[in-house]
Amino acid sequence: MKCKVSIIGAGMTGSTTAHWLADLEIADIVLIDVVEGMPQGKALDLQEAMPVMGRDVHITGSNDYDATADSDIIVITAGLARKPGMSRDDLMVANAKIVAKAAAETIKRSPDAVYVVLTNPLDIMAHMTMKVSGVEPYRVVGQAGILDSARMRAFVAMELGVSVENIHCYVLGGHGDEMVPLTRHSNVAGVPLEEIIPAERLAEIVERTRYGGGEIVSLLKTGSAYYAPAVALTQMVEAILKDRHLIVPASAYLHGEYGVRDIFFGVPVQLGRMGVEKVIEYKLSESELSAFRKSAAGVAENIAKLNLEHLGE
Repeated sequence: MKCKVSIIGAGMTGSTTAHWLADLEIADIVLIDVVEGMPQGKALDLQEAMPVMGRDVHITGSNDYDATADSDIIVITAGLARKPGMSRDDLMVANAKIVAKAAAETIKRSPDAVYVVLTNPLDIMAHMTMKVSGVEPYRVVGQAGILDSARMRAFVAMELGVSVENIHCYVLGGHGDEMVPLTRHSNVAGVPLEEIIPAERLAEIVERTRYGGGEIVSLLKTGSAYYAPAVALTQMVEAILKDRHLIVPASAYLHGEYGVRDIFFGVPVQLGRMGVEKVIEYKLSESELSAFRKSAAGVAENIAKLNLEHLGE
């Protein structure tokens, strides 16, 4: 029996994720949105592309959560997008209500699903999903580090004129302005970035990585990034459905790793069929660990501001 992936939120990111997933031909897809006709129209348009793409995938659009029943994976992209001048945290309360409803409605219909969360502020929304759904922490994972690391890889490729396939970058921490790019662990064909790029220029690349999402928001003016976030989500969904045991940077619930516990936070994780199989611990320098814990404190502070139980009612 073919797997089933339901995407909550059929906006640009959700529909683009459906497109990437359909091309992989690994699951039937459901698009859910509150806007009447919009998920149905996008699903039909994408379904009509399947003969050209040569993919036998069934794509459904609906305003009713019943369409998500028996999903293997629930992807949550629903929420308000950032506008110029807004931080990810500015969206917290409004998006918490949206994500809480999505988690509550889908868990009733897919009690064994794994959740992949994208909605900002990401780490808090992953925490919200776990609390409201009541699932084990390993069954919720947030997409953050893949995107942040991809942005850094793109900027390094632009700088050096080297194929992106030779570039390996790792960005940990919260999915926000306090994220922690690990320049010591990042490399080009095994050579550390710090040995290739002058310190001042590398610092500029790190800074651009931190504000990469905001840069796109300021350029678009009426929306936020969706191509790169969508393909990052697709990589995670594929890793879970194929039980690949793939190690990627993502937001996972910590039980004391890196000296942090009881929050979702960006770390290297191994993804398999049940979700997060393990957290990989890098040896961090004192400065990296300090930045990591500062970022974690910000996430914990924002979680404390939300009444999670009330929002889940």
